[in-house]
Amino acid sequence: MSGTNAASGGAPCRFAHYFVICGIDTETGLEPDELAALYRWLEADRQGRDPDATATGENFEQSPLKRTFKSKVLAHYPENVEWNPFDRDAVNMLCMPKGLSFRTQADAREPQFHSFLITREDGSRTYGFVHTFYEEVTSSQICSAMQTLYQMHQAENPSSAAPSSTSSSSSSMDSLASSLDEADPVPSSSCRSVACSGYDASRDTLYVSKALCLITPMPFMHACRRFLSQLHRAITAPSPPPLPLESYIHNILYEVPLPPPGRSLKFHGVYEPIVCQRPGPGELPVADFPLGQTFTLLGVENLVQLFTCTLLEMQILLYSQDYQQLMTVAEGITTLLFPFQWQHVYVPILPASLLHFLDAPVPYLMGLQSKEGTDRSKLELPQEANLCFVDIDNHCIELPEDFPQFPNKPEFIQELNEVLLRFGIYPVEGTPLTSTPAFTTTNTGSISTRKHGLKSQQALRELEDDGRNGNLEGEQLAMLELLQGNATLEKLQALTKRTGVHVEALRGIGGGGEGLGGRTGFEEEELRNAKLNVQLREVFACRFTTMFADYEAFVIQSAPDLESWLTNREQMHNFDKASFLSDQPEPYLPFLSHFIETQMFATFIDNKIMSQWEEKEPLLRVFDGRIDKARLYNVRAPNLRSSNYQKCTILKESAQAIEQRLMKIDHTAIHPHLLDMKIGQGKYVQGFFPKLQSDVLSVGPTNSNRWSNRTATAQRRKDRHRQRTEHLTLDNDLKEKYMQEARSLGKNLRQPKLSDLSPAVIAQTNWKFVEGLLKECRMKTKRMLVEKMGREAVELGHGEANITGLEENTLIASLCDLLERIWSHGLQVKQGKSALWSHLMHYQAREEKLEQQQAESTVSNCQERRKSDLSIGMPIQRPSVMQDIRHIQSMGEIKTDVGRARAWIRLSLEKKLLSQHLKRLLSHTALTKKLYKRYAFLRCEDEKEQFLFHLLSLNTVDYFCFTSVFTTIMIPYHAVIIPIKKLSNAMTTSNPWVCVSGELGDSGVMQIPKNVLEMTFDCHNLGKLTTVQLGHDNSGLLAKWLVDCVMVRNEITGHTYKFPCGRWLGKGVDDGSLERVLIGELALPSAEEDCGRGCRTPDMQRSPGQTRRVSITSMGGRGYKPTSGQIQDAIGEAVNNICKHFHKPEKERGSLTILLCGEVGLVWALEQFFNNGFKSARLFQKTVFVWDFVEKAVAYMESADQMGDMQETTEPLGLTCVSLCRYVSAINSTSRNIGKDGKFQLLVCLGARDHLLPQWLPLLVECPVIQRMYEESALLRDRTTVNALIAVLQTLDDFPITLEASLIKGIDL
Repeated sequence: MSGTNAASGGAPCRFAHYFVICGIDTETGLEPDELAALYRWLEADRQGRDPDATATGENFEQSPLKRTFKSKVLAHYPENVEWNPFDRDAVNMLCMPKGLSFRTQADAREPQFHSFLITREDGSRTYGFVHTFYEEVTSSQICSAMQTLYQMHQAENPSSAAPSSTSSSSSSMDSLASSLDEADPVPSSSCRSVACSGYDASRDTLYVSKALCLITPMPFMHACRRFLSQLHRAITAPSPPPLPLESYIHNILYEVPLPPPGRSLKFHGVYEPIVCQRPGPGELPVADFPLGQTFTLLGVENLVQLFTCTLLEMQILLYSQDYQQLMTVAEGITTLLFPFQWQHVYVPILPASLLHFLDAPVPYLMGLQSKEGTDRSKLELPQEANLCFVDIDNHCIELPEDFPQFPNKPEFIQELNEVLLRFGIYPVEGTPLTSTPAFTTTNTGSISTRKHGLKSQQALRELEDDGRNGNLEGEQLAMLELLQGNATLEKLQALTKRTGVHVEALRGIGGGGEGLGGRTGFEEEELRNAKLNVQLREVFACRFTTMFADYEAFVIQSAPDLESWLTNREQMHNFDKASFLSDQPEPYLPFLSHFIETQMFATFIDNKIMSQWEEKEPLLRVFDGRIDKARLYNVRAPNLRSSNYQKCTILKESAQAIEQRLMKIDHTAIHPHLLDMKIGQGKYVQGFFPKLQSDVLSVGPTNSNRWSNRTATAQRRKDRHRQRTEHLTLDNDLKEKYMQEARSLGKNLRQPKLSDLSPAVIAQTNWKFVEGLLKECRMKTKRMLVEKMGREAVELGHGEANITGLEENTLIASLCDLLERIWSHGLQVKQGKSALWSHLMHYQAREEKLEQQQAESTVSNCQERRKSDLSIGMPIQRPSVMQDIRHIQSMGEIKTDVGRARAWIRLSLEKKLLSQHLKRLLSHTALTKKLYKRYAFLRCEDEKEQFLFHLLSLNTVDYFCFTSVFTTIMIPYHAVIIPIKKLSNAMTTSNPWVCVSGELGDSGVMQIPKNVLEMTFDCHNLGKLTTVQLGHDNSGLLAKWLVDCVMVRNEITGHTYKFPCGRWLGKGVDDGSLERVLIGELALPSAEEDCGRGCRTPDMQRSPGQTRRVSITSMGGRGYKPTSGQIQDAIGEAVNNICKHFHKPEKERGSLTILLCGEVGLVWALEQFFNNGFKSARLFQKTVFVWDFVEKAVAYMESADQMGDMQETTEPLGLTCVSLCRYVSAINSTSRNIGKDGKFQLLVCLGARDHLLPQWLPLLVECPVIQRMYEESALLRDRTTVNALIAVLQTLDDFPITLEASLIKGIDL
């Protein structure tokens, strides 16, 4: 049931749609609550007991005065409204969420007020406002039935005349149920418990709850509360009201209109007029729930954290004894989201029968009523990995673990505090109320006005004495404003009235009469609340106006018309996320990268795109108007990317607009009047709500009043306009179907249906959840793949530019949340905060038991396998779920189950084993059946298979999401040195050593035991590995060593890096090097290792955009001679790759060492250039190296300098000559034995770093040594080619090249 938005043409603009009375039906008598019975049926089914046996029979353990009995809708007027059908079950359930409540004269029977709302699946809302009071039971049958039930209860429990509440169960849902069934909004300290005194029909008067409810299309909470409380006053007053109650109810249902936008309206209750106002088209939409109270309940810090969780669409559970507090906080938070709207399950008051909805694997915002004294630690919820738990009564919240902060949070909190202070609400430092886990924040900013109690008393005394003739000074006047509408003051006034004492002086100054500005105390409080509300909301709205001031520039509007956009919506990219994020200040990125992935942001962008073809959505219209206005006053060119905090500048004018509307009432509704009623019916009896005459309330007046005339005319005008435009647009039904599909894209079930709660409907609801989860998995994996493919994907027409590390991390965190929600769906029994980790622990316990049983046979198998694995090489690492679980358990840095589950997902994703591991985990069907209910996602075979298939597709791309996040952990590495076996010198008598370096650090020099070619070492995470330094001390007879390559494997992630060498290490052989710096690259897994992954991209189909690496022995080998064209291309490509490296964001650049010294890096390309036409072979075949040429050239320059030849050259050339000589000298004098090729590599790297290469080249070319050592056709002797090379190398001068420590160790410049 839902009213359409007041702005839409379909609904006449009536203030209220229904008036409802709920209570006990004396004809059917006391009936046990069916919903409570259904709940017991579900619980029995969950625990494996016979549900049918449990659901029948009375629950005699509880006192009958604490049991839930069925309430009914006794009457509702009118019978039905065409545009808002009446849903009897839902209204009954939400008017009396606990069912009927009984009291005796010994108990407090204060009336209670609460609100509720019903949200339809399309998102439209209807509000209900409920006034609950206690009415004496006059039916003798009900009283005797209660007496009988009480005697049966005593007979069942003879030991305790005053039985305690139901013993708390270990079951998580049982504890929830008892908290709901027994909760009582009235604090028990104010009354004597019924159970203590018992119930005796001859001695006690029995009272039962009754609810009066108004159902309205807009949330005019204050007006409805005052109207209902005046109705209640009318039946408890000693004398009857001025008119029959039917007149007032008929008036509010049919004769009071909604105030038009930007106008205020006065209508009449039973005793006093009531005023409400509605914001204008350019203002924030109507919100009447007191935000000041929300801040008071939670504190500013907590509320901002809760607001952030809501924006990021986490699961939010509000917890309080008071229904109205649940509603106030829920509405307060959703109101602050402007211009965005909550898109998921929204149930501010969750009835007991809907507890299974806490199992929903979707984002939700729900309110749960707590029982007084309930311990939070006993409240076990189905899933907590992504849950924000808000304990309203204890002013504290528990936050999820991975949680980005709202941008400019300290300044934002400061501005909110300033607004609250202006309204006399003082933030004070609170003390932690609970010792909750590390992620719980307590109310450090709880709000209190207690400090000012003395000032308020003084202000009251000044008023009573009237010593200032009603003139109060600033602070005292502010204090008086705080007292307006104060309950104690009202009681005091009522008391003085009854005793005949007049306090007109007090009323005249600001109490109940027409005082300040002619407003009553109630109106003063409402005005103050409304001004505080709008100013707080403006502060929040201003943050979004600042953050998204340029959002329009990034909206991608690619469709030619609405129909094609709607039909292709799922395949289209609507927002350029990468460009938007690159345009934002760095501190905003952690929050914004998460937020732009939410459903509420996607819907906002969809609405923006659809506004090309249809009327703008109201919130979007207001938001765009504000951005346009901000642009007029503030040209945002220089401070576009500034993260400086900008305060809201329109607080005063927004409050003035409200004050003006309330000072000058725009419209007054028709007064209540006598109706054409039957005489003698509905006679006034004090304390009893009369039976209303339905014939006068079922239909409204004829179209004689001006409001309905105006509405009808407007409606006819809209109909004519629609008929004119219909033939220009889509068929309306088709369009509506497309619109609903587009808007529900990515959403799951929007709202639980409250009316039909049979097990079949619950099963259907869960099926929707399963479908929704599968769809979400498909969307997420597709998005991750397309983003990761980057530039190539764009060229193939798949959308956005290369993914950034921040976005990648956001998408992976989002995948972790999805898996956690899937594993939480349909759990039998909750164990720990992470359902996935709990499942892994069960799996581990089961596997360890099997391992013990198979221990003996495994030992013999291992011995056989070892014999066959004697050949040198990296031993095969087979995929193992158990091994990965143990790796995560050994990481002491992770303290929580949720953190361990996320680390395990990241590790499996990096190893390309996520799908395979989960398949293995779920292959134990007995374990899955033990842990999950029949309807759980993980027990739906077809959906589970599709889900694993979607995850399998992620194996086509490389992620380093574990290595890059857990940077401080210790990791075991396995290194193998592979010699060239066909030669005799596979072994060496010298003492070899190795040092492994990566992006995050190096291992330090480690000695390798003689003739042992492999070793395992533990080291801090080195990140992606880049270089290996390999060397020996040249001792012994066989000091020469020919090494093919070094292989190093990260034993946790399984990544294996190959460091090719193919050279000798030893004096008098090759270039005389005793140590070499080897550049590594990630090795593809072997066929045996890869077969387990289930998905591998074949070599021939590797992405064409990747540089095809050619092995060192082919293109880079000494026998290979590339052509001059190939050499020039290689230099251009090497320089181009370095330029691209620096144009990437700093966090995503990867290794510069590979680009400089790798197989097709800059050093290799320049080596080819210098080797072209080089006369390397000499007499007796002694090989000459390029470094020999450099040394001879430098020797020539030094001798020429000493002879004075260089003095004639220009000064810069002379300085360049000095620098070249100095660098060569420093390289030659290093203590390292790096060989001639190693020295040339070092010279190129240092020259590139210090931007000297283009200056050194002309010196080498001009040197006469070149003619002796190079042939005529050499590239180095071709002036044009050399000039082109210099121009190419000069492009590197723009970049700050830094060199890895392993490259320049021991060089002193």
